[in-house]
Amino acid sequence: MIERKFIAQKIKEFQIQEYISDNLKNVGHSRTKMLKTPLGEKIVIYASRPGLIVGRKGQNIKQLTKTLKKRFELENPQIEISEIENLNLDANIVAERIANSLEKFGTTKFKGIGHKVMSDVMSSGALGIEILISGKIPGSRAKSWRFYSGYLKKCGDIALVGVKRSYKYAQLKTGVIGIKISIMPPDTKLPDDIQLVEDKQEVVEEIEKEEVKEGDKKKKKEEGSKEKEEEAKKQKEVKKGKRADKE
Repeated sequence: MIERKFIAQKIKEFQIQEYISDNLKNVGHSRTKMLKTPLGEKIVIYASRPGLIVGRKGQNIKQLTKTLKKRFELENPQIEISEIENLNLDANIVAERIANSLEKFGTTKFKGIGHKVMSDVMSSGALGIEILISGKIPGSRAKSWRFYSGYLKKCGDIALVGVKRSYKYAQLKTGVIGIKISIMPPDTKLPDDIQLVEDKQEVVEEIEKEEVKEGDKKKKKEEGSKEKEEEAKKQKEVKKGKRADKE
């Protein structure tokens, strides 16, 4: 019966994440992560504008803590807010930005919005991006528009793990517009990315041989100079002996 406890726990975590994402709209909410600590449940909220989540004097975050405690029967929920460094590489924030722009400017400028977002993401260092906008754009018939740039994996394990995806919708007068974002971040490791490492051991051995040769040359020079000095001393002694015999 342990499996049922794990399943119930995961369902509860999913419901909490869904509740937080529904309540934190238009504040740059990216994702929610839950951790277990000895003091209680720790909920980490990643967002681009943490000041709007906290509110004036922390009113919003206090109210959110109370509702989570009552609704999901949490003992001691602790909410922590973390700011996202690069907004253009987060698929949820990019999709939310496109949805807000469509609701603000309408469907007449959807091409400009798509190209602008695509250029911002690629300039931030992403390997590839794909934007799918489907709905009654720009006329009364439903269509799907695709904006893509760079390199994006569509199959394999990297397509599931390495590609960030997000789904959002924009409510317009003509109807609901669906938005799908797929971004491949720059830190994705591809299986065909091979780096050649040069072997440095051969270079070290050559340097050692050269050093040995230089040492042998120095030793030979020193030995030769000593032999010359000994021969000079012998010649001087022989000359002194000859002079002594003459005297």
